Amino acid sequence: MSLAVGSTIGILGGGQLGQMLAVAAGRLGYRTAFLEPDPLAPAASFSRQIQAAFDDEDAIFQLESLAQVITLEFENVPAPTLEGLERPLRPAAAICRLASDRRLEKKALEQAGLPVAPYRVLDPQDDDLVLQRALSELGSGLLKTATLGYDGHGQARVSDLAELREALGRQGPSVLEQEVPFTRELSVQVARNPSGQVALSGVIENLHEGGILRRSHYPPQASPQVQERARELARRLANAWSLEGLLTLELFELPDGSLLVNELAPRVHNSGHLSLDGGGFSQFEIQIRAVCDLPLLDFAPEREVFMINLLGWPSPEQEPDLAALLRLPGTHLHLYGKRWRPLRKLGHVNVTGPQAAEIAAEVSALLR
Repeated sequence: MSLAVGSTIGILGGGQLGQMLAVAAGRLGYRTAFLEPDPLAPAASFSRQIQAAFDDEDAIFQLESLAQVITLEFENVPAPTLEGLERPLRPAAAICRLASDRRLEKKALEQAGLPVAPYRVLDPQDDDLVLQRALSELGSGLLKTATLGYDGHGQARVSDLAELREALGRQGPSVLEQEVPFTRELSVQVARNPSGQVALSGVIENLHEGGILRRSHYPPQASPQVQERARELARRLANAWSLEGLLTLELFELPDGSLLVNELAPRVHNSGHLSLDGGGFSQFEIQIRAVCDLPLLDFAPEREVFMINLLGWPSPEQEPDLAALLRLPGTHLHLYGKRWRPLRKLGHVNVTGPQAAEIAAEVSALLR
């Protein structure tokens, strides 16, 4: 049964994703309240904030007293908080737990029949024989911390035992992934409501530098067959996990056109920001629709669109000329109201129109 208009949706997390979810909810006639410890949370401009830690029992009780259903923009909420909620949580706590721990995520993906790169789960307590065997089987690889890694943090390239031992000691329990020679990075989203209706996004092509997403583009250069396989993987996972909410899959396309699932996020995603200005439905509206058990429709953009992240510049004196950016045709600037910090995601620019590729290149140059 659909959530009644005028009801309140609780959101765990109050960053820019929570901000844009609150805007989308308001457009559909819903109120929002969010739990977030940061006193400068971006979502506070559009939603009611409960400022407290994610494990604060009184704050959780307050959120549940306001909200009829709960969703999230941040999957690293403590598991006891998610599992103890009395209101419906969409996506469910079990899915959030998988997405917040790479060890569990990889195993669950394999069990659902989705392909992943060869990997080994490692721990600082493992002896040198175990570590050397992992290196021998995988070759040089990327060591990713099991939990709390983001935007390149908690990752290290390792090629020998000394590098692996040092990185593992610094990161703690981790997953060593074999580096694969991929052709391009892709992402796709799937939403499923409690009634079982499924909707899929378009497939988006992404460019990362230093582990941080710099640019996304729709449509991708991937073939129609590769795009359809990506969408089918997302659909299969949503149904296998009885998803309620929205899930983002990050993928590698290999030279032979096959796909590997790299990571998951049980929420809207940075790459999906281009859906705000690409025509059609935004990822934020679709997550709200899924959470509220409203009708779902596929949500690929209706036109070509680029998204370029606005990252914190190296020093305060190097702030980019945003006025010059706004003079470029087809640009749509989205600022989050966050304080400057080097490499922090402060906003993004979507570019549409007949000269989208050329303008996107100019935007990228302005934001360097």
